[in-house]
Amino acid sequence: MVVQTAPRLYSIEEYLTLEESAEYRSEYRNGEIVPVTGGSINHNQIIINLIIALGLALIQQDYLVYTSDLRLWIPRYREYTYPDVLIIKDEPIFQEGRTDTVINPSIIFEILSKSTSSRDRGDKFTYYRSIPEFQEYILIDQYQFHIEQFSKTSEGNWLFKESDDEDGVLTLASANCQIPHRQIYERVKFENPSE
Repeated sequence: MVVQTAPRLYSIEEYLTLEESAEYRSEYRNGEIVPVTGGSINHNQIIINLIIALGLALIQQDYLVYTSDLRLWIPRYREYTYPDVLIIKDEPIFQEGRTDTVINPSIIFEILSKSTSSRDRGDKFTYYRSIPEFQEYILIDQYQFHIEQFSKTSEGNWLFKESDDEDGVLTLASANCQIPHRQIYERVKFENPSE
């Protein structure tokens, strides 16, 4: 008979202390510390493309674009995570006592991988929706042209759109900008999907 032991649970303070000196980033999931896996070359290229496109498209607006180096705290679910790209309207609001952890993203992008797509579509989206400022969620497939977009309505409902159109355009309603799909996927090679 194999006896399984429960995973060790960490306090928030323990996690933050460990994270400050860690060689690799980890997420915090209600007491559990979970290492963040490394991204593929496609994953990284899409993030670079998004940062360039969003930076240019939003340069004259009150939005700030950040990469996955910025930690997000979701208090309702006691979750720390590192979204691939996040956009904050106006100024970042930091978790109390921190200058490296925000709580107010308006738009979040996640690049889907085989190991993260279920969580990105499931728990993470549930957790993100608990953030009052959160308006749009964009999921980008790194293996083919495919973009999923969830947009919050004024009534608090979420509308879903998806596209496989290489010539399509991603329209961010809450930030009033458009990015061609080809720009998002610039230099991404689908023939080598291994991570």
